[in-house]
Amino acid sequence: MSRIGNNPIALPEGVTLEQEGQTITVKGKLGTLTQEITDGMTVKVEDGNVTVARPSDSKNHRAMHGLYRSLINNMVFGVSQGWTKELELVGVGFRASNQGQVLDLALGFSHNIVLELAPEVKVETISAKGKNPIVKLTSFDKQLVGAVAAKIRSFRKPEPYKGKGVKFVGEELRRKAGKSA
Repeated sequence: MSRIGNNPIALPEGVTLEQEGQTITVKGKLGTLTQEITDGMTVKVEDGNVTVARPSDSKNHRAMHGLYRSLINNMVFGVSQGWTKELELVGVGFRASNQGQVLDLALGFSHNIVLELAPEVKVETISAKGKNPIVKLTSFDKQLVGAVAAKIRSFRKPEPYKGKGVKFVGEELRRKAGKSA
């Protein structure tokens, strides 16, 4: 049985957590995030630690207990340090460039894919000779940076034979053997 919900969350210096009704607001140097808390969960801040308590031991309350603790922990980490996702473009002629918040991807189609990113997500493209281009996404919102990374990956998922496509840096691909002649 998981005990994630019982673990306290340490608030780093410069991060504040405020509760107004069922809304939790976390403010830090990188930004501000809000989360609705339902099911009667109580959030307490005591001497730099945040604890989440559940009203009963019902199955739903136990599930929501760990969920809300993880969401608050992700918010605290995001506004203090930030979240980063890196995508690697594997394939001949695959290129990436950005102009501010506009990402331009050449993924082997007849046209380039131009993607306008949310202002909360900072994008950086790294192109080195002899290496695959890398798209680096940074934000204080874990859900948003993950959704943007998944959207970019969906344009050309890695195929199992040669591994061409857009993949996360460090992702292990399941490779298949080709035709046996």
